[in-house]
Amino acid sequence: MPSEPAILVLDVGKTHIKLHVLDQQLQLLWSRQRRNEIAANGPYPHIDIATLWRWFINGAGEAAAIYNIQAISIATHGATAALIDSAADAAWPGLVLPVVDYEFAGIAAVNERYRRLRPAFRESLSPELPAGLNLGRQLFWLQETYPEDFGRADTLLLYPQYWGWLLTGVAASEVSSLGCHTDCWAPAARTFSTLVKRQQWQRLFPPFKKACDVLGTLRPAVIEQTGLPRSCRVFVGVHDSNASYLRYLPIADAGSSAVVSTGTWTITFARNAGLQRLDERRDMLANVDIHGNAVGCARFMGGREYQAICAALGLALDTAVTAADIQRVIHRGSLALPDFSGGSGPFAGAAGRIIGAADAGAALATLYCVLMIEEELSLLGVSGAVYVEGAFLQNPWLCRLLAQLRSGRPVLANSDSNGTVQGAALLTQWQRPSPPPTQRVSASRFAGLAQYQRLWRSHL
Repeated sequence: MPSEPAILVLDVGKTHIKLHVLDQQLQLLWSRQRRNEIAANGPYPHIDIATLWRWFINGAGEAAAIYNIQAISIATHGATAALIDSAADAAWPGLVLPVVDYEFAGIAAVNERYRRLRPAFRESLSPELPAGLNLGRQLFWLQETYPEDFGRADTLLLYPQYWGWLLTGVAASEVSSLGCHTDCWAPAARTFSTLVKRQQWQRLFPPFKKACDVLGTLRPAVIEQTGLPRSCRVFVGVHDSNASYLRYLPIADAGSSAVVSTGTWTITFARNAGLQRLDERRDMLANVDIHGNAVGCARFMGGREYQAICAALGLALDTAVTAADIQRVIHRGSLALPDFSGGSGPFAGAAGRIIGAADAGAALATLYCVLMIEEELSLLGVSGAVYVEGAFLQNPWLCRLLAQLRSGRPVLANSDSNGTVQGAALLTQWQRPSPPPTQRVSASRFAGLAQYQRLWRSHL
């Protein structure tokens, strides 16, 4: 076994769950992944914790046999929490109710009553979102629907911290997950929202720790099952988009710049942009960084919508995109118009539709996502550099098209495609943070792109 300490990162996305091992220079050494499937059995659609846990234990054991794992960091998607009875510690996994899938539409049954309770947007900077994407609505629905089970819970853990509790038995709250469109946090006041106080949920939240703090060491059972060393430290963990964003905190940009984190969700973080521009009707909100600072954001389900456009045209998700295809779509004026996500993004509520010939469907999906990103940059008032990272970097044209639309303002691509993983790993050595490597993207030169953008906007 190598003697150099290594970092194990658990990355729980909405679509996939991944394990990665990185060295002390944050270089990827090893990885495993599987689909994050939702269980349909039980009282409502929920996350199959038992299956994911078995997969984690097997993967961690495989990694521990090869590498000297001395730190574990956790990043997960938002809008997810676990209600546990910590006194029933022996009854793994401690849940009093299954962990809700935030896309479960049945939560909308409480919408009318919940709207009377939820805080005003200017307090929470959390827009009203569909299904369970506002964590407060999830909690209210659970409390109303399963009052006895809800009453048995003595602790509420945001999803990264629930994984940390499974590993260590130590409970903590952390602000980047709590500040992710939950309705439960007031970013300006840096405290719980009026919703939490009305519902008397404060008692459920354990003490706050920073994402870069050590949560604890491993439970004996985890050591026995995985072979991980007793000296391994588990860190508090972070909301996944914030893990991508935190790497850019050391960069001192003049003016307003943005980080565009791409994947199932495409989230634009606007640095130094005024929060007064946020419009809840456009799926704009404030996320909260690891230091508790509110960051103006706009978002849409970029990866989901790209896939939906390709599927509507009978194409595989990995269909290649060529310059000739892009120019043909622009020349013909073929359009993909939002919304293809079922209710998210700046044009939520409209039915997604395709206009014109679309024989170059992957190019059409690419142009759609570029136009949506540029629309969100405009909504946020971003005038400076734009840093793009994540899954969309696998598309060779997306950043170049964005650079053309930005008319000379710099667009920079992260040289790696593992922003969430790198950010989560960086938390284990936050005493010496360094910005990620980026490279300025050369703008494409497609004829008629500005006119195509105007045509697209005229249909919105």
